[in-house]
Amino acid sequence: MNAVVELERTSIGMPAESSNRSRNIFSSPSKITPQQRELRNGHAGRVIWFTGFSGAGKSTIASELERQLFVRGRNTYVLDGDNIRNGLGFDLSFSLDDRDENIRRVAEVAKLFVEGGFICITAFISPLRHQREYARKIFPAGKFVEVFVNTPLHICEERDPKGLYLKARSNQITDFTGISSPYESPIDPEIEIRTDQCTVHEAVVKIRDYLENQDAQMEPMI
Repeated sequence: MNAVVELERTSIGMPAESSNRSRNIFSSPSKITPQQRELRNGHAGRVIWFTGFSGAGKSTIASELERQLFVRGRNTYVLDGDNIRNGLGFDLSFSLDDRDENIRRVAEVAKLFVEGGFICITAFISPLRHQREYARKIFPAGKFVEVFVNTPLHICEERDPKGLYLKARSNQITDFTGISSPYESPIDPEIEIRTDQCTVHEAVVKIRDYLENQDAQMEPMI
């Protein structure tokens, strides 16, 4: 990693490059360009980055969005927070440093999906702005779509589908976003969803309309 990239990374609060990293690693470019993949797929590759409190509705909307896009012939895949924690991030805690690393890993995996022409949908709390800014910076312009699932904390607590807020309030869980760990709302997300004011279907339609409008504005891929 060159000095400029490392400076950008540390300036937004993400971990600097490890001193243990080998210097004998070189990128291997594909003979198939992202533009060629998009031409064959008939749609652009993008990451749809959901953020919001636990219980806000991120996973529910992400799952239904994937289903509807898939039915319409789009190449899609969801990276869900709990699923990633069970595999790629199994070694990480919920400390702020480990949350930075978790988001870094997710962003890099999502980037591979997008380069492969997929619409990659991520459902993570990603509580801090510098985490989401890091993710945005590694994608080409227009390829990162931040969706703020802006559900008030008290409503998320009332839902509490996994019983996590109850445990957090009774100190059985530490570093829990909104209770004992901070959440920084997006300043200028591409899309904002209020799940206390709309249905899952309405939320999905809003995102789908945004994507279709973006695709309509794309230059012909020839």
